[in-house]
Amino acid sequence: MTSATQIPDEDQARAHCYAVIGRLMYGAADARLLCYIAEQPATDNAARLTVAWKALQSVCREADVDQVRLEYDDLFVGVGKAPVTLYTSAYAAPQAPDRHLLALRNTLDGFGLARRVEAGETEDHIAAVCDVMRWLIENARGLESERQFFHDFVAPAMEHLGGAVVDSPQARFYRAVADYMLAFCEVERTGFELEGMDGR
Repeated sequence: MTSATQIPDEDQARAHCYAVIGRLMYGAADARLLCYIAEQPATDNAARLTVAWKALQSVCREADVDQVRLEYDDLFVGVGKAPVTLYTSAYAAPQAPDRHLLALRNTLDGFGLARRVEAGETEDHIAAVCDVMRWLIENARGLESERQFFHDFVAPAMEHLGGAVVDSPQARFYRAVADYMLAFCEVERTGFELEGMDGR
């Protein structure tokens, strides 16, 4: 998915947040990603998000790549059933995950998007869901499309997934990632609510 439209700086920043979260959850953070996050300038975002970002930067500066990889595997891969799943249907619709995945696929089809044949993950992987939000923003698909996708497929899963990571005894580096994800999700939810009150 590539950007096709010039968008305001605020929306580009939102798209960047989704891209960072998606990359962090797609696979273990490597040295290049850790360095990139650690060197980013401070933001002027909402207070909780700024605090969470600075905490994430701090753990990125101190992180050992091998330990991060082991933690990712322990949390999200595991032997047998992983302690924390990265597939959002398990959180958004625990009683009917297949139905939720089908609804997601139908929504993506409506956007003209499809899973790559070579992709190992299904469309409800948190990284894929974040990438769709990034695509919606960067391609200026409209506030209502963003809001609907966020409420249907992002927020319920992101909040529960973040909470599961925070509560996991295996989480150290990824607890900071989850804190940032939860803070960003809260900012997005508030933003959509305020824009809805404005009648936009």
